[in-house]
Amino acid sequence: MLHPRLQAIAATLRNHTELVRRHARGDAGYTTETIVVTALLTVLALTVVGIIVAKVLAKAHSIDLG
Repeated sequence: MLHPRLQAIAATLRNHTELVRRHARGDAGYTTETIVVTALLTVLALTVVGIIVAKVLAKAHSIDLG
């Protein structure tokens, strides 16, 4: 089960994707706003993955095997 914050982010992404799809049906291509939002969401996703990796590695390094 996803963390509540990740669930909120996923819901926001789904809503924004649907909004972009509705607006893009009449457009021939992507708007600047869509590209900027996509870039920001990509940076956000990479940040979340980085935080998760850091926490997992910290927990793994804290395990005492001796």
